[in-house]
Amino acid sequence: MSWGHGRGGDEDDESFDEFRENVDHAMVRILFGYGRSRLPLLIFGTLASVVTRVLDLIPAFILAVAIDSLFFDERPFGLPLVPEAWLPTTPGEQFALLLGIVFVVYTLEAALNWVNSWAWNNFAQHLQHEVRVETYDAMQGLEMEFFDNKQTGEIMSILNNDVNQLENFLTSNLNTGINIVVMVGGIGLIMLLANWQLALVSMLTVPLLGVASFLFVRIIQPKYYRVRASVGALNSRLENNLGGIAVVKSYTTEEFEAGRVEESSREYFEANWDAITTRIRFWPTLQLLTGYGYLVTLAVGGWWVINGAPGPFSGELTAGYLVMFLTYTQRFMWPMRQFGEILNSYQYAEAAAQRILGLLEDPQTLATPAGGETLERVEGRVAFENVWFSYESDDHGSETVLRDVSFAAEPGEYVGLVGPTGAGKTTLVSLLLRFYDVDSGAVTVDGHDVRDLDLESLRRSIGYVSQEPFLFYGSVRENIAYGAGEVTDAAIAAAARQAGAHEFVEELPDGYETMVGERGVKLSGGQRQRISIARAILRDPDILILDEATSHVDNETEALIQRSLGDLIANRTTFAIAHRLSTVRNADRILVLEDGELVESGTHDALLERDGLYANLWRVQVGEVEELPEAFLERTVRGRSNAED
Repeated sequence: MSWGHGRGGDEDDESFDEFRENVDHAMVRILFGYGRSRLPLLIFGTLASVVTRVLDLIPAFILAVAIDSLFFDERPFGLPLVPEAWLPTTPGEQFALLLGIVFVVYTLEAALNWVNSWAWNNFAQHLQHEVRVETYDAMQGLEMEFFDNKQTGEIMSILNNDVNQLENFLTSNLNTGINIVVMVGGIGLIMLLANWQLALVSMLTVPLLGVASFLFVRIIQPKYYRVRASVGALNSRLENNLGGIAVVKSYTTEEFEAGRVEESSREYFEANWDAITTRIRFWPTLQLLTGYGYLVTLAVGGWWVINGAPGPFSGELTAGYLVMFLTYTQRFMWPMRQFGEILNSYQYAEAAAQRILGLLEDPQTLATPAGGETLERVEGRVAFENVWFSYESDDHGSETVLRDVSFAAEPGEYVGLVGPTGAGKTTLVSLLLRFYDVDSGAVTVDGHDVRDLDLESLRRSIGYVSQEPFLFYGSVRENIAYGAGEVTDAAIAAAARQAGAHEFVEELPDGYETMVGERGVKLSGGQRQRISIARAILRDPDILILDEATSHVDNETEALIQRSLGDLIANRTTFAIAHRLSTVRNADRILVLEDGELVESGTHDALLERDGLYANLWRVQVGEVEELPEAFLERTVRGRSNAED
């Protein structure tokens, strides 16, 4: 085994990149796919934004009118679209009118800005919520193999960081982008109508800004993909280390793990710094171009006002119109600089959206036919018919775990599953739960292929106690009642008694309301196991799977649970995986697996008489090691060596 010292997520990042390659226009798809139901809200906010930007153009024009008509008396007082008869005749009244217009404009702008902000944030928050929930829901529908090959932190990065990035883009940048389009279009139109010749001078740098923005997008896009991937890898490293902090401390590997975190953080730093340096080289270019545009407008317009039309230009230009042009030019160029920021943010959001859609469209989703058959009344007959199954390995090959396995468990039968480590026992029951699909053959419940069944109804009929009991952050009561719907305290206590948990729960500080901590860390392994068993008992399933259900309890507790199992397994089909063979000694039938094949089947006594693999495993359990055949010991050594490799 090799620990390695990289960030541990290269393969995962590559797999997400592979899915992203088939995702085009991700941001647009998310925007219109998830925002369609709230499109009126978006339109309302956009209209408010458009009107606000139009109003924003009025004060500069009012200033030009004041300078030319009131301050220097270069032209008659007048306002577009306003009949002359409606206008005041004295300079004081005219000035008061202009002030009133500016007052109304700024008041309306403030109100419409509030409307715009409310509508866009409302839209963005709802879209973010829907995307996160649907992405999580889609993730739950993926095969377990997806989770075998992905790190938790990588998936968490998509559900949190990437989804949040969508909100940032929608609430700030997309809205700003619309404002820029309106502002640039409105300013450009007014300038062309006022003096088309000077307007063309002011717009000389626009093509250069467009070329610079295009080149920036092409350069920055792959850099942002690398940033998003490195964030996921860093999250995976942190989540993995914090989850195993007890092991880190006990093995005094703090310095080693700090080094691995430093390396993951360094990769994120380098990816992010690469993107930042590209971005900060781009902004001065935009600033320089917009500054030159303003300078050229000032030079040509100033000469025009002082000395008359220069060179090929013709007509008159007043001081008021020059001030208006300079104001508009500055406001025309600034949005163009902001447009670069919009492109920057869009590329970041596009990278995030592609990761989200890559997860949503992951091909590893279990294929269940629409309207799959629902299991109503379950008898509990389970059959494996010539089942073959393989796991995908890191080198994109496959590792065969089950080979042509066939057997049938009758309703109410108690079946033990035993065999050496890696024989395929847990994989077998995972196929029944449809955590994975078989490569060939079939797994059936009451004659129905599990692939044709409604997945929820299949799993609702099965109770599962895993060898690694998982408790959610919450109370003991909440963990026992998990998945059982509305249940009474009496039913919870009864299930706990049957699992041998009631006595220790009653001794906890707050009884059934005691908080168990993250992953049940405040309880011992045996206590977590008994609560997990109580959870399965409360669900009252038709089929029960006990995967090393007593692996974390002492002999006394095991005896207590074994006495309770009689009532638990009565009238329901039960599969019990066990390394501790005493757990399945009284099973109706014991299936013995080796290297993915079913090699023996029978009762405890019958298998001992057969003197095969099961008998040798039993000798190991009872300490009769000297009676083990040499061939069994050699095979065990080879098996462990292969497992380590």
